[in-house]
Amino acid sequence: MSTYRRITDIQADIRLGKISCVQLAKEYIARIEENKHLNAFLEVWSEEALQRAEHIDQKFKSGNPGRLAGAFIGIKDNLAYKGHKVSAASKILEGFESLYTATAVQRLLDEDAIILGRINCDEFAMGASNENSAFGPVRNAADPERVPGGSSGGSAVAVQANMVHATLGSDTGGSIRQPAAFCGLFGIKPTYGLISRWGLLAYASSFDQIGPLTHSLEDNMLLTEIMAGPDEHDATVSDRPAPRYQLDASDKKYTFAVMRQAIEHPGLDPEVKAAAESLITSLQALGHTITYFDFEYLDYLVPTYYVLTTAEASSNLSRYSGLLYGHRSRNATDLESTFTLSRSEGFGEEVKRRIMLGTFVLSSDYYDAYYSKAQKVRRIIQNKTREVLTSADAILIPTTSTPAFKMGEKAKNPIAMYLADLFTVQANIAGNCAISIPTAKTASGLPIGMQLMCDEFKEQNLYWVAAEISRACQQ
Repeated sequence: MSTYRRITDIQADIRLGKISCVQLAKEYIARIEENKHLNAFLEVWSEEALQRAEHIDQKFKSGNPGRLAGAFIGIKDNLAYKGHKVSAASKILEGFESLYTATAVQRLLDEDAIILGRINCDEFAMGASNENSAFGPVRNAADPERVPGGSSGGSAVAVQANMVHATLGSDTGGSIRQPAAFCGLFGIKPTYGLISRWGLLAYASSFDQIGPLTHSLEDNMLLTEIMAGPDEHDATVSDRPAPRYQLDASDKKYTFAVMRQAIEHPGLDPEVKAAAESLITSLQALGHTITYFDFEYLDYLVPTYYVLTTAEASSNLSRYSGLLYGHRSRNATDLESTFTLSRSEGFGEEVKRRIMLGTFVLSSDYYDAYYSKAQKVRRIIQNKTREVLTSADAILIPTTSTPAFKMGEKAKNPIAMYLADLFTVQANIAGNCAISIPTAKTASGLPIGMQLMCDEFKEQNLYWVAAEISRACQQ
C-alpha cells in the first residue's frame, strides 16, 4: 500500500476516486496483521472501523467531510474511548471498559477521524523503551532487535510501519518525543494546559500532556490544533481560544540557542553529535543565527523529574485498589490482603518501583528533603528556560543522546534507563512546548531526531521553526 505523508493527500485521492476509506481501512488492517511481530497494537477495532469508513465515504460523496476525514488514527492505551477497553498496558486494569471518551479523542472523532485501535505502551506510561508493558515489548520497525522508545513506543511504531496514518501518545518526560526520534517521526509535547487531559489515565498530573505522532509537520500541526482549546471537564487546561496554526511562507530568519552542555555531553553518541553539528552548519548556511548558552542545571533535570513524577504517581495510582474495578486477587481474604495482593499482582516491577519511590519522598521524614526541594528546583529550571528563550526563538538540542538501543540493553539498570530522558524532561519540568524532528540516520539506518523547545503557548512559533529545521535537513 502507499504511504501517505499528509492527510490532505489521502483526501485528494478519495475525491479523485483513486481510493476509498473502506479500501484504506482494509489495507491498514492487513498491514497490522503483517506486522504483528512488532506488537504495536493491543486491540484492533476492525468491524467498527470499516463501518465508520463506509459512513465517511458517504460524507465525501455528499460533499461535507470533516477536516480529518480519511485519517486512520491509533490511540495509546491510556486514553479513554467510551465502550472500549483501556488498560494503560497493565494487568491492574485488564478487561476494564471506559465509560466515557477523552476530550482529545472526541475532538478527532468530531472531525471524522477513524479510530482503528488501542496501542501498546509502557505500563502507565512509565518507561523509556516500551519494554515495561504487561503485554510484551514493542519492537522498532527499523530494527526489531531494538527498542522503539517509550512510553509511546507502540504509537510511534504504528505510524513508522504504516499501520495507521497517525497516532496519539502522551508525554510526561519525553514519551512522545523520544519514540518519535527513535522511529523517524514528528512528535510534539504541547505546552502544559494546551490540550485537555480529560480521559487520560494519569501518571503525573502536572507533567502529562497528549500529543500526536505523524509523518509530516503539517499533520502534526493539524491534529494539535483540533485537540487544543478550553474544556469544561479539565480545570488545568488553558482558557485561551482554540488556535489556528499555519506554516510561514515568509523567508524569516530565526535565532537558535544551542545548549553547550548537551552538545558536549560525554554520553552523546558520535553519530548524534555529528548530525547536530551538520544541522547547525546547514541552519547557518540558510542565514539563521546560532548562539550557545550554558545550562548548569542539566545534571539536576532527571533527579528533579523523578522525585516529582513518582510522588504524583504514588498519589494517582492509589485509586487502583482492587475494590471498585480492575484486577482483584483471588487469594485475598480480607480488606488488607485485597489491597496488598491485588496491587502486587496487578502492577509490574517498574510501576511498583516508582510508587514506592514516590511514597518515600512524600513521607513526613523526607518530604522537605526531597519533594519540597524538587519543587523549588523546578521553578529555577523553569525560570532559566524562559530566560534563554527571551533572546532566542527556540532552544535546539538532540532529542536523545543515542539512537535506538538494543532490547534488554538497559532493562536491568533503572538509572541508565532514566538517563535516557536526559534531554527531554526539561520541557515537562518547565511546562513549555517541544517537538522532535527527524533529521538524519546513522550509518546503519537508525533514525536520529533533533529537538526544539519554545516558550509556553508558542506552538505556532515552534511549528514555524521546525519547518526551517526540516528545510535545513534537505540542503
